[in-house]
Amino acid sequence: MSSPGPALQARGVQAWYGSSHVLQGVDLEIGRGRTVGLLGRNGMGKTTLIRTLLGHVAQREGQIAFFGRDCSRARPHEVARAGVAYVPEGRGIFPNLTVREQLLMAARPAPAASPTAAGWSLPRVLQAFPRLRQRLDHAGAQLSGGEQQMLSIGRALMTQPELIVLDEATEGLAPLIVAEIWRVIAEIRATGVAALIVDRDWRRVLAHADEALVLQKGRAVLRGPTAQLAADPALPACLGV
Repeated sequence: MSSPGPALQARGVQAWYGSSHVLQGVDLEIGRGRTVGLLGRNGMGKTTLIRTLLGHVAQREGQIAFFGRDCSRARPHEVARAGVAYVPEGRGIFPNLTVREQLLMAARPAPAASPTAAGWSLPRVLQAFPRLRQRLDHAGAQLSGGEQQMLSIGRALMTQPELIVLDEATEGLAPLIVAEIWRVIAEIRATGVAALIVDRDWRRVLAHADEALVLQKGRAVLRGPTAQLAADPALPACLGV
């Protein structure tokens, strides 16, 4: 059972790639069961922020805690053990393993005391993504891009996360697949799993999130409830639209 505290609490997060100071004092909080959208133009630091929070960026400073557990210097596997699942931009599936193998290798029992205790079992993931049921014995390399993305999300859910991070989950996919993924994102939200979402379709992000944060050149320039941000006249300029 996770410790008391919000799903994520980050204060003064800074990150560097060599001499390049990418993140400059970003604060971010995600309450338990809440969905937060992370917005900004390309190159503004969104993926770097995600990778820093999850322990993938070595040159980092600031305070980072998941569910009350200090993860400021944690490595990625330690963050995962804190109840966090990551769906990376590149999907990260195994080309030679079947869909069934990739889902089962990630499977964890749902904690009985968890607020999301209904759990994401194999049948439930296949119900959410019927296409995967038809591809259970296919290798990852045999799947379409959309199917690979579904597998990546399904595999993350099989770890029974209390917080899921989705980085560009719909990028480059056909409209029908995009709609299916947003449907599942809404289902994840309804089950009480907290989420951090990055996606180029900022209108859909705002429609599926409780709050949002806008990054510009590694700094947070706008934040607040999604209804408030949607009405903010400064938002289009910050997003370059």
